[in-house]
Amino acid sequence: MIISRLVGGLGNQMFQYAAGLRLASARNTELKLDLSAFDEQTMQTPRSYELGAFAVTAELASPEEVAALVKGSGRLLGRLATRWSRDRFSSRAVERAFHFDPGVLSLSDGVVLRGYWQSERYFSDVADRVRREFCWKREPTGTNAAMIADIARCNSVSLHIRRGDYLTNPDAREMHGVCSVDYYQRAVAHIVDRVSDPTFFLFSDEPDWVRENLELRASVRLVDHNGPDAGAEDLRLMSRCSHHIIANSTFSWWGAWLNPNPQKIVIAPKQWFADDSIDTSDLLPASWVRL
Repeated sequence: MIISRLVGGLGNQMFQYAAGLRLASARNTELKLDLSAFDEQTMQTPRSYELGAFAVTAELASPEEVAALVKGSGRLLGRLATRWSRDRFSSRAVERAFHFDPGVLSLSDGVVLRGYWQSERYFSDVADRVRREFCWKREPTGTNAAMIADIARCNSVSLHIRRGDYLTNPDAREMHGVCSVDYYQRAVAHIVDRVSDPTFFLFSDEPDWVRENLELRASVRLVDHNGPDAGAEDLRLMSRCSHHIIANSTFSWWGAWLNPNPQKIVIAPKQWFADDSIDTSDLLPASWVRL
């Protein structure tokens, strides 16, 4: 059995699930999910389990199953350092660093994965299965169904503006920061030079700020009907777009990745974290553009 401990928002949970799914598949064993972090709520930004919108096959691990594996893998956890110099998220993180660690792919059965695993390289060899697991359980309805039809009728580009806790949460602000208006303007210009008559679909956790502050010389549509409790629906809309401009956010990372078109243009910010010392060389697929 492989157990993935889920923490953070939807994008983080997807990375944690995908890494666990790959390891379980390689070991021909089952994947289970530890949701205890959502009960503990040790982070300043409250989170909840969000993978229920998808056709994921992993079941939930019982507290007894988690405890048994943690006890059994104590030596492994003990010899691996925490992800950050100060452990913000978990007292026992398996992840050694932000960049890809090939040793994780060789872990044995009977492991609790505690980390973020933000690289396609942790699951690229089972990418097709990851895409199947991250299919939506239900067909889109109402405004979402209508917008998907609109997206399909044009050269659509998803554009994600992440603000929210990146500004209000001191830890998140110190770690991430927000992408500048200049970044979005340069990214739009990059798309306009390469895509005929694009339409930009704008997604944000602060749509009012976008209306008042983001001026783009392009055709735009602000997507603001789903609200904070329907993030998976916004993610579905993003994934249906032809091209993508993402924020320094795992949410829009997955919106772009779930688009299977190999000809897609994906633009990402060159600076993902406020701290330049964090190695993000494995964060983005090779074909994506950093600006």
